[in-house]
Amino acid sequence: MTKPILLSTPHLGDRELEFVKEAFDTNWIAPVGPHVDAFEQEFCEVVGARYAAAVSSGTAALHLALQLVDVGSGDEVFCSTLTFVATANPIIYLGAKPVFVDSDRTSWNMNPDLLREALDRRAQVGKLPKAIVLVHLYGQSADIAPIVEECDRYSVPLIEDAAESLGATYKGRSPGTFGKVGIYSFNGNKIITTSGGGMLVSDDPNLVEKTRFLATQARDPAPHYQHSQIGYNYRLSNVLAGIGRGQLCVLEDRVAARRHNFEIYQQALSNLPGITFMPEASFGRATRWLTCLTIDPATFGADREQVRLALANKQIEARPVWKPLHLQPVFAECESIGGAIAQDLFEHGLCLPSGSNLTSEDLERVIQSITEIHYSSVKSQVIKGYSTSAKAERKR
Repeated sequence: MTKPILLSTPHLGDRELEFVKEAFDTNWIAPVGPHVDAFEQEFCEVVGARYAAAVSSGTAALHLALQLVDVGSGDEVFCSTLTFVATANPIIYLGAKPVFVDSDRTSWNMNPDLLREALDRRAQVGKLPKAIVLVHLYGQSADIAPIVEECDRYSVPLIEDAAESLGATYKGRSPGTFGKVGIYSFNGNKIITTSGGGMLVSDDPNLVEKTRFLATQARDPAPHYQHSQIGYNYRLSNVLAGIGRGQLCVLEDRVAARRHNFEIYQQALSNLPGITFMPEASFGRATRWLTCLTIDPATFGADREQVRLALANKQIEARPVWKPLHLQPVFAECESIGGAIAQDLFEHGLCLPSGSNLTSEDLERVIQSITEIHYSSVKSQVIKGYSTSAKAERKR
């Protein structure tokens, strides 16, 4: 049976089991514990944040982040459109309204020029958004500096969704550490994983302390169980934090492996007509969490979906680039600012298998398969064209 090649699988190191065993040996199994404290501290050292709170998922971190900046019912929140639905769902949880902002070609992330123009228009009518959620997509930072400048100019809090971009850089710093609040994800497909988990970071100790309060059911400081606010069961367990500590030890190795995957793909496939790889913006290092490319069917000979299905037939998992949120049925009534670039990237974009544990044989199989799809498609078009021409000649 042909071995499946999956998109992005967990890749464990040597330390994770040691930390998990320590949690079992000391009976620190429930949420909170010494591994949670250490994971938060070590994570801050890695990304350059001052304070961090480990929670159950990146989505939970976003939900809390929006509450920390007082997003509530009826508020509008500007949000990147080219992203996974989890970026916008917490906006809806709070009864607020997402307004989706298109991408640029340089980074595939939120277009700073579009954002500036939109904020200028909103300021003129006194309708600024309550917050901005900026996504750093597929392991690449957005162009943060001009976005921070606009947020500061209008005093709009910036929340950074760096769920896909741990290990990336923007002018030497980690995305997720520029805004009022940043969030990260440790889902099973991310560059490092705790099986499920997330982290919220901020340079404001009061915000992080409030995060911990809300994430542990908002229990008031009393000898009995007393609650003056609605809270959540969002804290990360000590066991999973142990996995996270082990994963942090190999973060740079995982980044190097994924960047190596990208380089191999690019060297082998960039000469095929119609193939264009996601660019790496000049302002930082992308982790290449996923290797993404676009396919021009007119020159490649097959469209993105035909390529994806052909790979699936060969037991190779590839996925379309995120469908923009402004095109999702659940957000059909929401406003969007631009959207054509994100839509074009979705219609032509494909994510290739990118796990840091892929073998050279895995990579060669993906490359060979895509190459075969191209030449087979071109050959079919030539035969079809010859057949059509021959029929027309006979009719004459």
